[in-house]
Amino acid sequence: MSLKDRVFPKSTIFYDQFEQLADAVRNGADELVALTEGCENIASVSSAARKIKDIEHEGDRIAHEIYEELNVALITPFPPQEIVRLASSLDDILDYIDGTTRKMEYYKIKETDAHMRELAKLIQLSVGELVEAVMHIRLMKNPRYVEKRCIEVNRLENIADEALALALTDLFESTEAITIIKLKDIYEWLELATDKCEDAANVLSDIAIRHA
Repeated sequence: MSLKDRVFPKSTIFYDQFEQLADAVRNGADELVALTEGCENIASVSSAARKIKDIEHEGDRIAHEIYEELNVALITPFPPQEIVRLASSLDDILDYIDGTTRKMEYYKIKETDAHMRELAKLIQLSVGELVEAVMHIRLMKNPRYVEKRCIEVNRLENIADEALALALTDLFESTEAITIIKLKDIYEWLELATDKCEDAANVLSDIAIRHA
């Protein structure tokens, strides 16, 4: 440990908060998968949307605490801009999960399909990798492990791109314009959530490389 670190110890509260935020994102992804796998009627969508909205509010609360702590912390574990980027990117994932379920509720979706289930599962898998990465930045003993998790998130995002393309291809075989509009919007928001997962992975990868 350097003399600077002894005199001005870095705050560890950010690690706690990032782990809490990542856990909230995982809860949101789990609820999304549960919805897409168990959707039976409009009521089940509304119930899931309320649960996810509560989780999204929790994510917002944690992110706000991170920003507030950043305003008073003398020493941070890595540059403030990286703390902001990571908090924002993790919170964005929850925003898109929440936005997807709200669209399903507004559009009165009665049942999900295989494309929704696949995209939701890809979000869940991506978030699982992010949780692992976040847990390992606290000590950063194995930056390569963090990078591998981030590479896997990038791979999953590429699969999500392909899944979206297939979903739209199948969708445009329909002649029901309103159905096309609704489902296209939902598919695209699900895929955008995987984009946000990739954004978070890129931030984590940068942290691993710069602060190993």
